[in-house]
Amino acid sequence: MSRRRGRSGETHGSLLRRQVVAEAARLLAEGGAATFDAARRKALERLGSGPLRPPPTNAEIEQALIEYQRLFQGDTQPRALRRLRQTALHAMRLLTPFDPRLVGPVLAGTADSSSIVYLHLFADTPETVAVFLLDRQIPFEHDERRVRFGPEQRELLPLYRFVAGDIVVELTVFPALGLRRPPLSPVDNRPMRRADTATVEQLLTATKP
Repeated sequence: MSRRRGRSGETHGSLLRRQVVAEAARLLAEGGAATFDAARRKALERLGSGPLRPPPTNAEIEQALIEYQRLFQGDTQPRALRRLRQTALHAMRLLTPFDPRLVGPVLAGTADSSSIVYLHLFADTPETVAVFLLDRQIPFEHDERRVRFGPEQRELLPLYRFVAGDIVVELTVFPALGLRRPPLSPVDNRPMRRADTATVEQLLTATKP
């Protein structure tokens, strides 16, 4: 059975897929969803669609999010992103003994005013990070994060969370040799991109207001 096509030759399925991607991106940009999975699910519900096979990928939604922010948040989002990157840089300079790396939306450029700064730290024992924060009288919460290194390979790592001004900073602590073994990105399932302090400095220099 042939699939229905519109006047442009686009199939109903491909049109619906584009609509779901666009709606998921809008939800992420406007705070209607916090994760790719939640945005994809809500978009399907709002468009009255059952599951798509295959479903839109996180990478597709992220690209649409970048375009949405460029078109509709061209003033506010870049300012919020710069402030987050400045906070990340301050935290990374403080945490230099642990070879900090910036990851996630603040590095990718899709972060907004509600985003968290995610840093990866590397230490022989995670307790040294806790002691470091205590010595500097930085209040923090202790938690754990499950990170994925392969299709069936997940590890539970310690996490420390503190607030800088009104921005949440989360520190996931990897073993000292973990710098050479990045986890998989939730966006494209490839080794996660990490940026050192010099790279974050360059990002800020390149986007001076």
